[in-house]
Amino acid sequence: MRHRERHRSERIGWLRAAVLGADDGVVSTASLVVGVAAAGSPRHAILLAGVAGLVAGALSMAAGEYVSVSSQADTEKADLVTEKDELRTQRPAEEKELADIYVKRGLDPELARTVAVQLMAHDALAAHARDELGITEQMTARPLQAAAASAATFAVGAALPLLVVVFAPLTHLPLIVSGASLVCLAALGALAARTGGASPWIGAGRVAFWGALAMAATAIIGKLFGTAVS
Repeated sequence: MRHRERHRSERIGWLRAAVLGADDGVVSTASLVVGVAAAGSPRHAILLAGVAGLVAGALSMAAGEYVSVSSQADTEKADLVTEKDELRTQRPAEEKELADIYVKRGLDPELARTVAVQLMAHDALAAHARDELGITEQMTARPLQAAAASAATFAVGAALPLLVVVFAPLTHLPLIVSGASLVCLAALGALAARTGGASPWIGAGRVAFWGALAMAATAIIGKLFGTAVS
């Protein structure tokens, strides 16, 4: 039977974008509606602010992820172009460089040189990309994938506080939105940590802490200014 292994690092690209999008969706939208509700605004104004925050936040997350990951992809492409040129003009030096990398990893010099020669004969650019530059298929930047994941998960996360605004009584809206959002944030943090192989309790705690801090800050601002949105 073929032995197949799956590693958590294979998920890191989409997992980071998805968790960041969902957490940001819950935190920013919940904080926004809590602040507006604490100012004494009517339900329709709170909903309007929340929907506007959802749309703007999802597009902002998509744009930010796309630009950020595109910059990473551009850097990777530039490094590969440079490496390809060096392999064409300085192949012996590149062969020695690869062998030195393997020596540092524990191979004896003769074996390291043999491995370097054979790998470069098979695919020199791939060998240097992986072992010199640290560029692998699993870790390659994918701008569109990251942008789509961030936008979609932001919208899903932002939808929770908005649903609470629709159904919760207006008199206790800030508390109910905060409580429901913190539960959701803790669940997201635990799920992300477990998927990544970390402690779910630590993941839940750190996400819930920052979410509570953000909502408390906007609630205080809403109370202090007390200006209802017309």
